[in-house]
Order: sequence, then structure tokens, then C-alpha cells
Amino acid sequence: MTGSRPLRQQLRELRSEAFGADPSGERMERIRRSPNFADGVFQNPVGARTRPSGSRREFAKIYFHKEQRLRRSPEGPIPVHPTTLADLAKPPVSGLRLTWMGHSSVLAEIDGRRVLFDPVWGERCSPFPFAGPKRLHPVPVPLAALGPVDAVVISHDHYDHLDLPTIKALAGTDTVFAVPLGVGAHLERWGVSEDRIRELDWNETTKIAGLSLTATPARHFCGRGLRNRQHTLWASWAVAGDEHRIFHSGDTGYFPGFKEIGAAHGPFDATMIQIGAYSEYWPDIHMTPEEGLRAHLDLQGGNPHGVLLPIHWGTFNLALHAWAEPGEWTADAAEAAGQPVAVPRPGEPFEPAGPLPTAPWWRPISHPIAHPWRGATPLAVELAPDEPRTGDLDLAGER
Repeated sequence: MTGSRPLRQQLRELRSEAFGADPSGERMERIRRSPNFADGVFQNPVGARTRPSGSRREFAKIYFHKEQRLRRSPEGPIPVHPTTLADLAKPPVSGLRLTWMGHSSVLAEIDGRRVLFDPVWGERCSPFPFAGPKRLHPVPVPLAALGPVDAVVISHDHYDHLDLPTIKALAGTDTVFAVPLGVGAHLERWGVSEDRIRELDWNETTKIAGLSLTATPARHFCGRGLRNRQHTLWASWAVAGDEHRIFHSGDTGYFPGFKEIGAAHGPFDATMIQIGAYSEYWPDIHMTPEEGLRAHLDLQGGNPHGVLLPIHWGTFNLALHAWAEPGEWTADAAEAAGQPVAVPRPGEPFEPAGPLPTAPWWRPISHPIAHPWRGATPLAVELAPDEPRTGDLDLAGER
């Protein structure tokens, strides 16, 4: 037993550092002044229902079933595009280029500047390096070979969007971080200096390297531990340069606010929309591909223009659906709506104004995917007048 004490101590230290830091002092005072903070927690723009009572055991039973595990993993290596620094050093001809690095990590080169959204280069999205959801594919390019980045944008503080080893690696660079309220406490603990952090409430804008970055509402939740779960804000982001506009959804359920965001900050040349890790167990805080397409159209004023880049799929197993189902469903829904959609391999750069990567690269390495959504009636979002604005969400795998 005495020999196990150092290991337990090491585990506590690892977990403590990964949890980050709680907002305090002036940061906490600013949170309390936010119009989106009430009853001691941040609130969603519309209600977010909790999953059915007693469903945790049912979810775990399905999640760990052997047949289900096989569906949630590719049958062979995911084809990662071998991105090189030389590829990214060539300026985009159109002034806008996107490189999906997997999950929600996207490098956006916009009007001569470089923005890195939700960078996760770690092997697992977990407080521990040896447990938790593991990558289905390697990162396309080492973080150190990515080149200088003007801004790093974080949507919220869950482990699959705010990654400790990645942030610590970026802390030694000159990049500036744009984050929702409260998230700056994590960054400061991990070595990012206060003067390189721009902490925003919804509908606040900051200027970084000539770009306008606006934190916009989202329907989700936050937290890296069991305490103070609603003391950091979650956000989507609108980024505007001199010539182009882009949108990153972060994690969110569908809600009517996308139309307002589009009216205020769009239309967008490209949107990066979360379409994976959806489930009937948490229907309000992640979107299905069909809902993601609807969000894109809302952002564009209902017109099928601008390019949709699906994100938050194909890299980590965080739900019960087949790993490639989000890509297949998005492709189907976009084709039916006449909406341009890009489905690049991880690490494959493309310009929204040029030829789009549309080949279904996932099919040769996927189990057969059912298509229950084909011919289905579009999903409706209905909220009862007395539905609570936030919920006690404790999701397996979502951190």
C-alpha cells in the first residue's frame, strides 16, 4: 500500500491541473454582472432538457456493447491528408482557406491572418493521458509545424475543445486567445499571460490582428469537473476580415438564435457546424446533421449559399451513433437542400471559393450505415413555455 501512495498523489496532481482553475476575483465579478448569468450559473438562450431519468445505466450498457463499439470505430486507418508547412505557407488564392484538423479543430486562413479554432492535439479528450476517448486518427500535422497563428479561439471548456497539452504548447507562442467568459482562468493556470487573453460575453467583439471576433450565443453547457459546472460560458464565434466572414458553432443544440446571428454578422463565406455526438439522451445540446444544416441555412438567411464544413465528428467516440454516420447524413441532407458542403479528409486544405472536397472518404472503412433519416420529416424544435432555461447535464464522454 505504501508504494501506491506516490501514484495516487500523481493522479490527483494530473487531475487537478487538467481541471484548470475556477474564476475568481474581478473575473468572477464580471461573470456575475453578465446578463446571461442568473441564479449562480450561466443560462442557455432557450431551454436545455436533461436526458431521461435513470438513463445513465442504459446509456452505458449500449455504449460498451461489443457490437456498438465496432460500429463506432473505422475498419481501417482513416485517410489523413499529409499537410505540410509548405502547403500552408502558400497564401490562399481567394483569401480564405480552411483546414479541418479533426473534431472541431480548424485552421482558418482569412484575409492574410490565421485563426485556430478549438485546437485539440492531445491523444485523448480526458483529464488523464491514459484514459478516456482516444483519437481515431493521428493529428494531420504536428502543432509545432503549423506555423504562427494570430488568434486561438476556444468555444468552451470541455476536454474535446480545450486541451491542456495543446494550450500549454501554445502558451509559449505570441498568439492571442479569444475565449468565453471565465475560460481565461484555465488558460492563466496553464501559462498563458493575462495580456494575451480576450475574454468575451455573448455579443461582445474584440479585434485581433485586424480581424473582428464576436462571441455569439450557443445552446450547451460547460465544466471540467463536478463543481462550478456553469461558471464558464460557452459560445459560437463569428469572425470577419476585410473581405470574408466565417462562423464556428462550437458545441450547440439547435435554437432559433441562429437567424439573429446570421442577420447581425452574416452572410458567411463558410460555416463550421457541429454535426456529431448527437443522441436522444441529450437532444438539446448537440445538433444532428439535419439540424446542423438548418442552422447553416438560418445563418445564411435561409439561402443555400456559403460552404458548410461539418465538424465535431470522425475523431473521437462521444455518442452511440456509428462513427461515420454524421458525414453520411450531412452529405445526404445537403444534397437534398442544394447546399454546398465540404467533407475533406482530416488535414486537407480547401478554399470555399474553389473546388470543394466532396468524396465520401469514410465509406471504404465503415460498417454499413443505415439511413433512417432519408425521407424523414424535418425535425421540429418545440419548447414548452415553462421549460427550464438550463439543465443538469452530466453526459458520458462529453467533457
